[in-house]
Amino acid sequence: MKLGYTIVYVPDVAQSLKFFEAAFGLPTRFLHESGTYGELETGETTLSFAAHALADSNFPGGHVAASESVQPLGMELGLVTPDVPTAHSRALAAGATELSAPVTKPWGQVVSYVRCPDGTLVELCSPIGG
Repeated sequence: MKLGYTIVYVPDVAQSLKFFEAAFGLPTRFLHESGTYGELETGETTLSFAAHALADSNFPGGHVAASESVQPLGMELGLVTPDVPTAHSRALAAGATELSAPVTKPWGQVVSYVRCPDGTLVELCSPIGG
């Protein structure tokens, strides 16, 4: 078994793709012509976005929309970078909200947290041991 992909359900797939490119430098790999599904260039494991309408069709009991939640959901996307302060500033300039400024953890890793306009929680972190 291996992790194949992560899908984040969002209000506007194209906007989330544009934000992730502007904030984190991850270009769009694919956007379906319907605008309801798209993927970023993220390496071996795909990070994708799908419209809330697709979630509604998949989950008859409904789902919690991160974009509608006052608090961030209890899950995050972790993006590894050698320069967390610069990445953090870039994300804020692109429209993210700061949840935690960059801080060096006791084990030496630099970590910060931002929340994207679509509600997604992102951890920016330096490589462990790097």
